[in-house]
Amino acid sequence: MSTSQEMEYLLDEMYNAFTPTPLQPGDPAYVDCRAVRGDDDVLEDLGRTVRRSQQFTCQLYSGYRGSGKTTELLRLKKDLEDRDHVVVYFAADEEDISVQDAEYTDILLACTRHLLQRLKKANPKPILNWLKGRLWELKDVTLTQINLEQVNLESAFQEFSKLTASVRAEPGQRRKIRASLEPHMETLIQTLNLFIEDGRNHLPEKTKLLVIADNLDRIVPIFRDNERSNHEEIFLDRHEQLKALNCHIIYTVPISLIYSRWATELKDNYGIPLVLPSIMVRQTNGEPYNKGLEILQMVIRRRVPPSLQNALVPNIFESQAVLRELCLMSGGYVRDLVQLMQEAITKTDGLPIQARAVRRATDALRDVYRRAVEEQQWMLLRDVHQSKAIKNDDMHRSLLFSRCLLEYRYFDDNGDKHIWYDVHPLLWKEL
Repeated sequence: MSTSQEMEYLLDEMYNAFTPTPLQPGDPAYVDCRAVRGDDDVLEDLGRTVRRSQQFTCQLYSGYRGSGKTTELLRLKKDLEDRDHVVVYFAADEEDISVQDAEYTDILLACTRHLLQRLKKANPKPILNWLKGRLWELKDVTLTQINLEQVNLESAFQEFSKLTASVRAEPGQRRKIRASLEPHMETLIQTLNLFIEDGRNHLPEKTKLLVIADNLDRIVPIFRDNERSNHEEIFLDRHEQLKALNCHIIYTVPISLIYSRWATELKDNYGIPLVLPSIMVRQTNGEPYNKGLEILQMVIRRRVPPSLQNALVPNIFESQAVLRELCLMSGGYVRDLVQLMQEAITKTDGLPIQARAVRRATDALRDVYRRAVEEQQWMLLRDVHQSKAIKNDDMHRSLLFSRCLLEYRYFDDNGDKHIWYDVHPLLWKEL
């Protein structure tokens, strides 16, 4: 094999190692970032609540899309399962809902489907009775004839799978299903709770049951004629239904909802939400934050081939300045860090990665962010860049949702927590 072919294989391997996907528990690429993210930890802040509470809990978890929430939730799932609890985890946007158009009914249908799939010993007859009552209303949508003389869990699961698949993929069917089921969601919750109770009876006495509905934070904000958003309709107007399941629940929610005038109402309804911020790569005065940069370099180091990990410079990057620039341009946003690495790898023919490749990678990603900013938002971005603070309005929330504005947290020498905001570094040239 020629040297050029070996280099090509190496670059291919590195490119795929930086694919922006969640890490499974125990993955050697995982890096503990708590020290540069405000010290919150899902195992403590969410997990202990589940373990200690004698009542069913419903908690919210938020942060930027691609910030690492799923990786942390998968760690929580494993930690609780290692303690002999049962966790029903699902990424709602993959099979169950359309993030472009989602309502609370879609979320509850998804929860039902995944509970049916997991609680194998529970009696499905109440669920099938409920489905049978909907046969006439849904006869043109998805349901087949259900024979209650041949009740089994698999048939219930298949029917709910058809419902969620239609809700996710077919806008026309989606509207019909919602219109048909909306009057019956309360009875679905009651029936599902009977199923959950029967399923919990087959679990050891002190075993907790937790449902994690991930990726709901990706639901795109839509503002209705009454100026209320779909986020508010789902998580505020329908909070009683979302909380009504007789088990512990964690919902991921859009970060723009967390930073809204409804913050105290969310707290009253669900408890204090946990937010996963970006990794701090600069201080509020603009100076680089070395501790954060070291964490990002560790993220890179853990993903490159073991033979090259000991010296990122000069094995991977031509200089420390080039490595540092790539980390700074990510803004501490993990998804952008790994995507910048992929882009830089595509723009180089060999190692080490040169400054030109990193500049071209950052220029390509900068173009994406530039297109996400509307004309009237540039002045707002300039103000945030100077003040390091945001206002409580729809425009700021929109920029949080699109990751043009990033949140950072740190503790000072007195142990006081500070939260501040800045424009994504890729946009600084435009300010």
